[in-house]
Amino acid sequence: MVANLAVLIGVVAVSAGVLFAGARAVRVAPEAVERMPYLSGAAAVEHAVSRFHVRWYTITMIFLAFDMEMAFMYPWAVVVGEIGASAVVEMFGFLAVLMVAVLYAWREGALRWM
Repeated sequence: MVANLAVLIGVVAVSAGVLFAGARAVRVAPEAVERMPYLSGAAAVEHAVSRFHVRWYTITMIFLAFDMEMAFMYPWAVVVGEIGASAVVEMFGFLAVLMVAVLYAWREGALRWM
């Protein structure tokens, strides 16, 4: 049993090594510009770690809040039929908390650009 497992692991490791070596042998080397990580290979006009306006961070936080909303709504949509009305009430409570946060950000002027 243990010998069979060792042979299987060995075969998988050798196969992966052969495939990796073959792919490296026949690959086409990318151009120097294509290997640049910043701006999808375009020539940079400013440094990659230059400062951003603080409003971009606010927009990022709002995006992450709504991104997490979607991360919670997809599984909720799958089980709402099984759980029933309590799941609907909980999701509307969650959405109400998010709406309060957006209204607060709007009132504070976080969504105003100038």
